[in-house]
Amino acid sequence: MEQNNDGSLSQVRHVVLVLSGKGGVGKSTITTELALALRHAGKKVGILDVDLCGPSIPRMLCVGRPDVHQCDSGWVPVYTDAQKSLALMSIGFLLEDPDEAVVWRGPKKNAMIGQFVSDVAWGELDVLLVDTPPGTSDEHLSVLENLKKHRVDGAILVTTPQAVSTGDVRREITFCKKTGVRILGIVENMSGFVCPHCSECSNIFSKGGGEELAKLTGSMFLGSVPLDPLLSKSIEEGKDFTESFPDSATFRAISSICRTLLNSLETA
Repeated sequence: MEQNNDGSLSQVRHVVLVLSGKGGVGKSTITTELALALRHAGKKVGILDVDLCGPSIPRMLCVGRPDVHQCDSGWVPVYTDAQKSLALMSIGFLLEDPDEAVVWRGPKKNAMIGQFVSDVAWGELDVLLVDTPPGTSDEHLSVLENLKKHRVDGAILVTTPQAVSTGDVRREITFCKKTGVRILGIVENMSGFVCPHCSECSNIFSKGGGEELAKLTGSMFLGSVPLDPLLSKSIEEGKDFTESFPDSATFRAISSICRTLLNSLETA
């Protein structure tokens, strides 16, 4: 997919939204791990973190709070590696105090999202992942409004297995259909718990809710990611899980989701 030849997204091949119907399902975790998996697959990746009230991805990628610089074409994203293969822009870089609460009314949030979409000099990217807030709020409409002159390839929906979560994601599916956003697929996160001692996976919540929801709504099921202490530890320490534990079942699950996503994007 080729973008228009103007604007900050002119050299971005694919734009993918990451959505969830509710908070706490691990949407930012899935965004981060997908970005790392895409990078390991040889892709140049960007993450636009528009979860203005909960910007957690900078910590997950261990980039701290660097100064954001400007160039002729806008803000320069923060790169997580010397090869500049993973770029990130987040409200977390712009707050003077990392513990500061973003207490903004809608217009100010929408203006900031507009700047994030139009004023970041991403350069050449294969995939830009847009990490959004939970739900179907004004921020989501603002993202879509500001991206309207660029093609959005679609959205990945993140759920946990329980019915209360899949019910909220069902509303997210309705939102996508009403706004004309293609659903690239559903990811079931926290699908079982991987024992740190024996590596056996136990279904402490339940299992299969995401896959069942995909069948009921005619959406693609991208795969399941278990609740893995090794993954949690990597995120807490800002380490690359896909690099540290390439033999784990969780790594294989994330890699499989990454491959399916790439195939879907290339055949769109």
